[in-house]
Amino acid sequence: MALGVFGLTIGLALGGVVLLGALRFVLQRNVDTEAFRTADAVALLAAEDVLPDPLPVAGGQVRVQVVDGQGRIRAASIDADRLVPMVRPERLRHDRRQRLDVPAERVGLAGPVQVVTVPAGTANDPLTVLVARSMADVRQSTHVVRVILLVAFPLLVTVLAGVAWRVVGATLRPVEALRRGAEEITRQPAGTGRLPVPASADEIHRLAVTLNGMLDRLESGRVRQRAFVSDAAHELRSPLTNIRTELEVAQRLADRTDWTAVTANLLADTDRLSRLVDDLLLLARLDEAPPARGTGPVELGALLTEVAARYPAPPVRVAMPPGPLWTTGNADELRRVLSNLVDNAVRHAFGSVVLAAEATSAPRRTVGPGVGTYHLVTVTDDGPGIPAADRERVFGRFTRLDDGRARDDGGAGLGLAIVRELVRRAGGSITLTDAPERHGLRVCLLLPAAPAGD
Repeated sequence: MALGVFGLTIGLALGGVVLLGALRFVLQRNVDTEAFRTADAVALLAAEDVLPDPLPVAGGQVRVQVVDGQGRIRAASIDADRLVPMVRPERLRHDRRQRLDVPAERVGLAGPVQVVTVPAGTANDPLTVLVARSMADVRQSTHVVRVILLVAFPLLVTVLAGVAWRVVGATLRPVEALRRGAEEITRQPAGTGRLPVPASADEIHRLAVTLNGMLDRLESGRVRQRAFVSDAAHELRSPLTNIRTELEVAQRLADRTDWTAVTANLLADTDRLSRLVDDLLLLARLDEAPPARGTGPVELGALLTEVAARYPAPPVRVAMPPGPLWTTGNADELRRVLSNLVDNAVRHAFGSVVLAAEATSAPRRTVGPGVGTYHLVTVTDDGPGIPAADRERVFGRFTRLDDGRARDDGGAGLGLAIVRELVRRAGGSITLTDAPERHGLRVCLLLPAAPAGD
């Protein structure tokens, strides 16, 4: 605030100096113009050899003389001296126009006096017209303006400083409220809270709304992070508890321990723990890594055949497309997507799992702007399916339906979350629908199409 007042003071001072200089320049120019106009009129009379005596002039603050080459006065105005020229002869130049300052006593006018000279006459009889004009009015006008500025300047600065203080204070008051609100939020252990939103619909209001939106997103991220850490700790604790229990029981039973069964159980728990750690690391990398689209061409028919070959037939079979279908993406990531989906389908199917792919045209707004061509990949099983109300929820991390919580039924609820992130990285989308026979589940993948062999 002090810097603003100081800058305002400097600006007003410079403005006053410029105003005073401009006023002096304009007044001086007006005096010069009027004096040279009078001198030119007298010079015209001298050229026509019709100089009157005395010379007619307007105003009592003007003196006019016409002198010859020897400094003698040929004509003069009624108030001008007829014996002594207003300008000493050695200062006169008979071949050009001049503007000279002379003592007021020599002319008989008050205040500073300015004399303009204009050549006149002929080459044989050169004359010089002298016009003297008092500068007292100019000096008085500038003095009055200077006094007014000196008196009004402190008052103006004081008034403007007070107004600026009130206006800036009123403008910054919401900012100070935002600062206090932010300070209060930082003092809270969880960093929760909201900033006060001013009632005025201005930039400060929009800033407060934007900051509160950012705080909402940060809080939502913290909640998700805490839930993720809690779920991860719970899932990691289960296999570790099983391993510890198996080892403690084996230690107590000693020679009666069936080490073959213990080893099998420990390996199963270790495998489960390893898969969980791998899934957590993959999700962490997917959260941090930017989308990597179009990393290479992948033929979907060959990919489906490769994934299906890992499972017994039946229940898994492939409905091959009539021709090659190419998509762009990371082959390993797409293979992981299909493997997770087939694992879930095999786990819940009664007797049939079908993998299929076909070309389709879908609006790109399902995954991004514009319209483009996509390939539809489906994984269909004849199991119990998923209720429509839960088909979006199952893509959440550590989300498992009630009938899938048994240890033998599968993983920690990260499979579909990983699938959705990998499909988004490939530029596609995933949805869950009913199987065509209304008994079972169909997983639909839309993957961007690429030219054959691209």
